[in-house]
Amino acid sequence: MHVPRRPRATAVVFDIGDVLIRWDPRAAIAMAVGASEASRFLAADDFDFGAWNHLQDGGRSWEEAESTAAESHPHWRKHTVAYRANFATAIEHQVDDTVQILGELHRFGVPLFALTNWSAELFPVARERHTFLGVFEDIVVSGEEGVAKPAPEIFYILARRVGRPLPECVYVDDNPANVRAAAHAGLDALVFTDTGHLRGDLAARGLLPGG
Repeated sequence: MHVPRRPRATAVVFDIGDVLIRWDPRAAIAMAVGASEASRFLAADDFDFGAWNHLQDGGRSWEEAESTAAESHPHWRKHTVAYRANFATAIEHQVDDTVQILGELHRFGVPLFALTNWSAELFPVARERHTFLGVFEDIVVSGEEGVAKPAPEIFYILARRVGRPLPECVYVDDNPANVRAAAHAGLDALVFTDTGHLRGDLAARGLLPGG
């Protein structure tokens, strides 16, 4: 059976959290309540931190988020408020090896974009703390758009912003659900596991030496 060849890769689109910047909500929450209490909160059966945070990635304000959590789960109020208050601690560290690859791609003249699930209110903290984000030609921030991955709509937005056909873009994300959605939208989507595999995948596509 004939399998059509993909178009030549001309750009790379990166997810940011846990691909370029390590995300550790426990560290931020622990600043207010201690490490063991932060772990207890994040593992709680009666509060889904990930789902709650995802709504801010989709555009909900932090004022509304914290107010809603305080009403529904008053015993976790201090914990939920601590996350935003100490957010810089949650994104303190970059993923060095991936940032190195990003720099190499930039030096080789590869157009670079980012597509991230991130609160619009908190993304400026990332920009200030991690200046390497300045290499991107554009960053699509879910909270600014009011829709978060893996919703198909965010890939339509990406298509307008990158200014080229999505099949020409290699997309890198650590979340398999987001990778599946990106592939469905037409991107050459890769699950990020480690930088060794990523380097090989990009080299195979002619974007780094060694392919």
